[in-house]
Amino acid sequence: MLTEAQLRERIAAAGTAGVDAPGRVVPILDGDRLNAVATAFAVRAAGGVPLIGDDRWNSDYWDGLRRTVTAAEPVPGMAWATFSSGSTGTPRVIIRTHESWSASYPGVERILGLTADDVVYVPSPLVSSVTMFSVVHARTVGASILLPRTHTVSDPDLEHATVMHGTPYALRGVLERIEAGLAHRLRVALVGGARLDPGLRGRAEAAGIRLVSYYGAAELSFVAVDPDGRGLRPFDGVETRIDDGVLWVRSPYFAGGYLGTATGPFRCDEDGWGTVGDLVSGDAADPLRFRGRRDGAILTAAATVIPEDVEAALQRIDGIEDAVVFGLPNTRAGSLVAAVIETGPGGRPPSARELRSQAGALLSGTHLPRRWFWTERLPRTATGKPARDRIRHDAIEGRMTRVV
Repeated sequence: MLTEAQLRERIAAAGTAGVDAPGRVVPILDGDRLNAVATAFAVRAAGGVPLIGDDRWNSDYWDGLRRTVTAAEPVPGMAWATFSSGSTGTPRVIIRTHESWSASYPGVERILGLTADDVVYVPSPLVSSVTMFSVVHARTVGASILLPRTHTVSDPDLEHATVMHGTPYALRGVLERIEAGLAHRLRVALVGGARLDPGLRGRAEAAGIRLVSYYGAAELSFVAVDPDGRGLRPFDGVETRIDDGVLWVRSPYFAGGYLGTATGPFRCDEDGWGTVGDLVSGDAADPLRFRGRRDGAILTAAATVIPEDVEAALQRIDGIEDAVVFGLPNTRAGSLVAAVIETGPGGRPPSARELRSQAGALLSGTHLPRRWFWTERLPRTATGKPARDRIRHDAIEGRMTRVV
């Protein structure tokens, strides 16, 4: 746990090498997370833009990213940089002003009841924009910051934490420990994700934890929030509109874009509306129901299948904790809908026949997976999201167990 006084001491001792011009993006990699945070604040105080990497990355991979970042021109006016989630391909560097985060602080504090007396637990790695937002916000409020001792949730962390900000995956790990009898002090959890298992909310409430779910993107920041299980509605200060099924957002929370010449899904129009290509159903006046990204659709025969629609249905089947759906190349149909299901440690999958039967009661024929694969634990990114590109390649190349 890191108090404000302790953090100030570490910042004073940290170096700011690399800040040779205002707005210079400085890559930081340190296996000691407290040192990494202190260095980030020291870089910021010197006028630089800190960018923390993942200490689990391959050294050659990090060296390549670092060279790209240091070769980029300074970005005056920017305050923070984070990597995109990297669920597919090489992560982009997203840059932003301090105000793009601080403008949302009052709304977050109101929802969570956050005060200087809280201990904010951020179990995702520092490479995540979720984590860095919470670290910077906690310091602004004067709250203590609690970083995980390992790359997973640790039992001793729950002795101190009062507020958690993380992913559904991290919350599941917290609840498993609490349900096993571990004492805790958590009163509220802020959990990101466009789709939250209703069962997870019930488990949190049974453990005495108020669950606030939200949806956002690294480029857009907060978009929608659900504080009570009634559905995602626009966060304070956010306007939404739906054009041809695509969600457009206007708010003061947007990032400044991507570093250098990198391109990505984030685009804005001349009126200040921005999108990353999220597909939603319904009307903007209703709770937002996210259906994934437009570029993630599976074209199979004459149908267009949104993977997240199928995944939401599969998660309702007993024994399936999570699922990733993707298009399996097929010469006749273009793609076959395929699914990799996660059962958890010690779990065993139903047979393919049982899966088809149970999924058939939830999905139309065009959306029903034709190939099934299984694993106890899905590979995940640093932020806890399923590593979709890796999962797809592992399945196609025979490194996932086929369910027959």
